[in-house]
This record gives sequence, structure tokens and C-alpha cells, in this order.
Amino acid sequence: MTTHTIRLHNIAQVKDFVNQCSGCSFEITLSSGQAVINAKSIMGLFSIDLSAPIRVEVHGTDAQGESFRRAIGRFVEQ
Repeated sequence: MTTHTIRLHNIAQVKDFVNQCSGCSFEITLSSGQAVINAKSIMGLFSIDLSAPIRVEVHGTDAQGESFRRAIGRFVEQ
């Protein structure tokens, strides 16, 4: 499992992020506060606080996690 912290600032970024996640064969979860949601669910994403950093957990191999990180790099906090 690999983890990243992201920020999504607008609806277009949410849609782009969910599309990236939906193309993955492995599980991806998001955590914000006490909420844990499926990253492939656009409705789930809109149910959390998007003004705060979001923790992304990639439940796949290290190679899958790194590949996914490159795909979502524009959202990852430095």
C-alpha cells in the first residue's frame, strides 16, 4: 500500500481525479477526517471536505502505487 496527500480545488479536478481512479484495477480509498470513501465514487468525493487535504491510499503493489502517483501528480501536495 502507498499513500499520498492531495488537494482538489474545483469540480473539473474532482472529475479528472475520479476518471484516473476508475481506470485502475486496484482499490483506492480516500480519507478526510473520520470519513473513508472509495476514490472511484464521484458522489463519495463530494461528500467530504474538499477544502482540506485528502489522504489517498493505493491498495496495490508498489509499482502500481508509483504509477498511480505519476498519473495524479498534479494533485499531490509537495
